[in-house]
Amino acid sequence: MTDRPPTPNPGERARTIAARGPATLLPPMPSLPPTGAVADRVTPLLHHVHDDGVVSVLLPDDHQLPAALADGVLTSMVEVVDMAPVPLRESVRGLLWITGQLSVLPLPAARGVALTIAAQRPDPRLLDLGHGASLLRLTPVSMVIADADGTHPVTQATFAAADPDPFCHEEAGWLRHLELSHTEVVHTLRRHLPTHLQGGHLRPLGLDRYGLRLRVEDIEGDHDIRLAFSRPISTLEELSDELRRMVGCPFLALQHGV
Repeated sequence: MTDRPPTPNPGERARTIAARGPATLLPPMPSLPPTGAVADRVTPLLHHVHDDGVVSVLLPDDHQLPAALADGVLTSMVEVVDMAPVPLRESVRGLLWITGQLSVLPLPAARGVALTIAAQRPDPRLLDLGHGASLLRLTPVSMVIADADGTHPVTQATFAAADPDPFCHEEAGWLRHLELSHTEVVHTLRRHLPTHLQGGHLRPLGLDRYGLRLRVEDIEGDHDIRLAFSRPISTLEELSDELRRMVGCPFLALQHGV
């Protein structure tokens, strides 16, 4: 029996999903007054998960939810989705559920939060705050991550102490480039697969500081394989070295892609 390849811990995986994934807001319908009915899933104009797990959600003022929260709070959930960077039969790689108390921020406080968000990720939609849009805050009570490594609760302290994967914002572009422009590299990686999977359609699935993930699509279903790096890495140079080792090609390098 062989040891499983090392993977990021649940806190790190949760921070990575939170840093890049699209999100929807799921307010529980029974908690709303009949006149304030809101669709099960709300797609915000913008969302941001702060380092402490608090979620800021920007919604238009004419949406029913800000009005329903005018006099109080509502228990709600934000679902953040980790999508594969290339088109796959099953494209969702993971989910992060943040459940907590949802409230509308008064405009002065909301503007301060918007400045904090803009310092990390400038977005012109923040300019709509106070001009047709309101900022809501979800204060977390629980966080749960579900992905290929299982379903795990994540405490707010664990979430705050973790960092996103160092390649989380570059991963999608690199893997799309690998799929489109370096099919020979993907083909070479077949030698690392179990024999019974080497005939399937091999796709790049994910990349993190511990390794490269591949998906094999065949008539029997999908099979995910992790190819571990020789050590955890954090720089582009280290990533190039590890990919050259996997492929056996001294000339492979990361420039504008993989």
